[in-house]
Amino acid sequence: MKDILEEIVAWKRVEVETMKKILPEREIHSRVEKILGGETASLRKALAESGSGIIAEFKRKSPSKGWIKEEGKAAEIPLAYQSNGASAVSILTDEKYFGGCDAFITEARKSGVTIPILYKNFVVDEYQLFQARLCGASAVLLIAADLKNSECRSLTDMAHELQLEVLLEMHNERETEYAETEPDLCGINNRNLGTFITDVENSFRLASLLPADAIKVSESGISNPETVRSLRLAGYRGFLIGENFMKTESPGMALKNFIEEI
Repeated sequence: MKDILEEIVAWKRVEVETMKKILPEREIHSRVEKILGGETASLRKALAESGSGIIAEFKRKSPSKGWIKEEGKAAEIPLAYQSNGASAVSILTDEKYFGGCDAFITEARKSGVTIPILYKNFVVDEYQLFQARLCGASAVLLIAADLKNSECRSLTDMAHELQLEVLLEMHNERETEYAETEPDLCGINNRNLGTFITDVENSFRLASLLPADAIKVSESGISNPETVRSLRLAGYRGFLIGENFMKTESPGMALKNFIEEI
């Protein structure tokens, strides 16, 4: 099977270079510098203090499923998530493969979303961290499979300079070594990003390999409140759930019902 992650990352590098021509690095640096300072909503703190730990995802499309909710609006669904108990929101900003864009985070903020927002994309260049900060994100996703250990550390350091937290996503035993780059949160993706095969057992299998004091997040394939309860016992504080809510008529109400069952 073709490695989808490899294809996405190759495209992402081309896309970033194109964006640098549209909005040069010097200009985006200047824009971000003007908004630095003050406090940003902390994803780490939100999950540590939350009773549910749900990071509800605004995800309109995926490479494996196609359109999930093409008509979904960033000015409505993330706010509905917040109103119905989400600890944080994740917003897909990749356009080609996931039907997203940076403007979705800006729209969510303008609609009244104040809880942490995770900028979910395939970050391979420092430029994207400035994009995340500019559109209103609180944290960024870094994917170990996309990056060398040194790149991950460098991007994490720059994210922190920009007042962004880092959720580092790992998928296998080898990648758990990336936890040494000192991310704010450690995520285990239950979905293989190359084949898109999902297995929640991955989170249970790798939990003990993460730092004892890490805020652990289980990502993908979670559709049952009982699974959340079991993952909590294994040490997880965050649970990133998207398709399970987005495929319903009312993602906000689906989240509310899910939390009530936990």
